[in-house]
Amino acid sequence: MTSRQLLVSTRNTHKIEEIRHILGPQFEVFDLSIIPDMPEVEETGVTFEENAELKAIAASHLFDGWVIADDSGLEVDSLGGAPGVLSARFSGPGATDASNRTLLLERLSSVRGKSRSARFRCVLSLARSGTALASFHGSVEGTIINSEKGSLGFGYDPLFVPEGHCETFAQLGAVVKNTLSHRARALSALKQWNGWRG
Repeated sequence: MTSRQLLVSTRNTHKIEEIRHILGPQFEVFDLSIIPDMPEVEETGVTFEENAELKAIAASHLFDGWVIADDSGLEVDSLGGAPGVLSARFSGPGATDASNRTLLLERLSSVRGKSRSARFRCVLSLARSGTALASFHGSVEGTIINSEKGSLGFGYDPLFVPEGHCETFAQLGAVVKNTLSHRARALSALKQWNGWRG
């Protein structure tokens, strides 16, 4: 079976590796390195869906084929759903994964037990020729622990223990994470989309 070409509107190498692994040989996945002149898309949306759509549509004007963009992040209940859409920029200008995790632990320093409940949420937007065609959602519930554990993940993975497990995403590693993560669930819905025939 011929693989379907798919551009992912990102330059995040961790994310691309994850998406390639989850989608498998059914898709030939490219990232924005094939469009080096594409400017950064300003994420002005107030929801994951709005930001994903902005990125997918922008790239679809420059690529002749299917484009997806994902916007995802961590929602912590005791912080009113923060960092949410600001997950990658939580600690301000120049934010890094490490600085974001440090700030999150500071904000949760006095929070205990069930109040540390959280979820990773992902929305994928599929676009072609400047038009958004569909969106796909995935989430995974879990808990934020008191200190980082594991070195196999990225982002907030070393702090997030998914429901039903005793280890963080960064301890569980890609094989396990890619079966139950928010992005895996959204990508599973994408693969089953009935519009691929068109």
